[in-house]
Amino acid sequence: MSGAVLVAVAAAVGNLLQGWDNATIAGAVLYIKKEFKLESEPTIEGLIVATSLIGATLVTTFSGSVADSYGRRPMLIISSILYFVSGLVMLWSPNVYILLLARLLDGLGIGLAVTLVPVYISETAPPEIRGSLNTLPQFTGSGGMFLSYCMVFGMSLMESPNWRLMLGVLSIPSLVYFVLTIFFLPESPRWLVSKGRMQEAKQVLQRLRGKEDVSGEMALLVEGLGVGGETSIEEYIIGPANDLEHEQDEAAKIKLYGHDAGVSWIARPVTGQSMLGIASRQGSTINPSGVPLMDPLVTLFGSVHEKLPDAHGSKGSMLFPHFGSMFSVTGNQPKHEDWDEESVGRDGGDDSGSDVGGGNNDSDDNLHSPLISRQTTSLEKDMIQPASHGSILSVRNSSVIGNTTGELSSTGIGGGWQLAWQWTEREGQDGKKEGGFKRIYLHQEGGTGIGGSQRGSLISVAGGDMAADAGDVFQAAALVSQPALYSKDLVDQHQVGPAMVHPSEAAMKGTSWKDLFEPGVKHALFVGVGLQILQQFSGINGVLYYTPQILEEAGVGVLLSNLGISSTSSSLLISCITTLLMLPCIAVAMRLMDISGRRTLLLTTIPVLILTLVILVVGSVIDFGSVVNAAISTASVVVYFCTFVMGFGPIPNILCAEIFPTRVRGLCIAICALTFWICDIIVTYSLPVLLTSIGLSGVFGLYAIVCVIAWVFVFLKVPETKGMPLEVITEFFAVGAKQVAAAKGN
Repeated sequence: MSGAVLVAVAAAVGNLLQGWDNATIAGAVLYIKKEFKLESEPTIEGLIVATSLIGATLVTTFSGSVADSYGRRPMLIISSILYFVSGLVMLWSPNVYILLLARLLDGLGIGLAVTLVPVYISETAPPEIRGSLNTLPQFTGSGGMFLSYCMVFGMSLMESPNWRLMLGVLSIPSLVYFVLTIFFLPESPRWLVSKGRMQEAKQVLQRLRGKEDVSGEMALLVEGLGVGGETSIEEYIIGPANDLEHEQDEAAKIKLYGHDAGVSWIARPVTGQSMLGIASRQGSTINPSGVPLMDPLVTLFGSVHEKLPDAHGSKGSMLFPHFGSMFSVTGNQPKHEDWDEESVGRDGGDDSGSDVGGGNNDSDDNLHSPLISRQTTSLEKDMIQPASHGSILSVRNSSVIGNTTGELSSTGIGGGWQLAWQWTEREGQDGKKEGGFKRIYLHQEGGTGIGGSQRGSLISVAGGDMAADAGDVFQAAALVSQPALYSKDLVDQHQVGPAMVHPSEAAMKGTSWKDLFEPGVKHALFVGVGLQILQQFSGINGVLYYTPQILEEAGVGVLLSNLGISSTSSSLLISCITTLLMLPCIAVAMRLMDISGRRTLLLTTIPVLILTLVILVVGSVIDFGSVVNAAISTASVVVYFCTFVMGFGPIPNILCAEIFPTRVRGLCIAICALTFWICDIIVTYSLPVLLTSIGLSGVFGLYAIVCVIAWVFVFLKVPETKGMPLEVITEFFAVGAKQVAAAKGN
């Protein structure tokens, strides 16, 4: 996965520039106000710092919708250009007004980077390491602050520090970022698919994943275009054909096929209580979790992670590790794929080729390239009667799953999930048979088989030989919905076999504000906006603002002054040391993000924030002596920072980049980012007022109360999303929100 990692690192340079700028202006403003004699004009001084914040807020209002329309990559390129130009203008800055203009341009670049980098990384990263990669912006941001503080501290030791040079240096790393965005960063494959640019999306995925066969993920990206839709949760018992064949009549089974052999395993629907605790096959209402006010979605997501197939969690193998190549998109597979338009043109006249031939060679408008094409196989010839049951649909060399009324093709999509399509038929009012697809996301439940060993292999990777252990029976959860890969016209035209093409018209209608009112999207917005509000009011700005003062009182400043370092340089060095301590903590968070998970990290780190804030309150109210008070305050500040960057710092942005559907992801994350910037402004400018009215201890006490509220909010409302494909996450939000609404209606 080195391709995805390198792309994420390159994209995160945008956040490095943000951290660099934040630290640089904090040091440079000390010299700016001296040159422009702003000691008596605090408003102008405040504007120099705040103008970039205003610019970021302004650009966020439209960045999401523009990114949904024109792509993520162009916005990152524009961000790098804005960084570069603002650095040059700040280097010039003959007066304070030009400096304010430069700060505004800088803020526009910051807003684009902070909003879109997490989205870009989420859309390019594989689900197994998405959390770790999306922690990179926090790491690079803090790294940028550290490097900038080191630079400013070094310049502060000069006889006459040059603030223009401090600010202008930003243009150098921004030029590097510009080169990376132009020549190294590809466009998001999810955005390309949403615009019908399938060939480009496939090529990007092949580069990111380092393999030729990306048909499974391509199908997943198309399926993620839908917003809303009717989704149900079903349960299956899956086992060898000889174990389950006699337990149900033929109409109730789904048969699992190998590549070149007959039926080998069977999936039997489970009626009654769902293993996920949310709905039965008949669609019953959500079961209560037992915790008052607990969002059923939290229980739903949690149950998925509790029932992972092995001890490695979401990093484990595919849906059924003992199924071998049947549920794998890797192995000895030919590099030729039915996705290629060229092969479509060549095979158009062949009976075993695609149902959709030809197509143009314009990769920007190849909407009719078949993602899944009809293949004439031994299964179709020997076991299925095409006249009555349709044809086998299969991604080349993936498994085939079928039932007696049709067939279903399956492929791995990461995180232990499988994407499948089921063709079903029913009699219409006129007595004629009507057919249609169902899209199914499958996920194995439980770590052991119900009736046997887990070591058997249905089909070996290399040879396709079958060897199933008798008695192996497993449970699998399924999200069943209408697919985006569905064309009713093609179904009507092809009586023998349906064809699935990208995409249906419903999935291609583009971004609409109406989509924000879909139950799943509304629910996700509630979670995302709530996290952003609580993060900003949790005290990070207040503690950041008073860190130099607290550490100065701790005697650090006196120690440094004895070494011949001025008070200004001492303040900068203290900030440099503080940001340095953050980096190893963020590195630990990167490791834990996809192991412990986002929710677990929040629930673990927020109590530490509360404790440190309470200690700061006690230290400011009770006099334990100057030495003890200084030691307590210093330790609390350091622990607060290190804990914040492990949880409440990066996770709100990570979750916001994961929980929205592809079609409205840019728009929704812009709403969350706008909330972030507005709350940032409110907290920053209300802090002096609060200090005057309730004092420092009151401010820290208020922050502690907000952290308590944040912990309760996370516990009751924020689900765990580690290791799950983005499209599955949004599907869970949709089905859970609708079930809740239905339960309230009853």
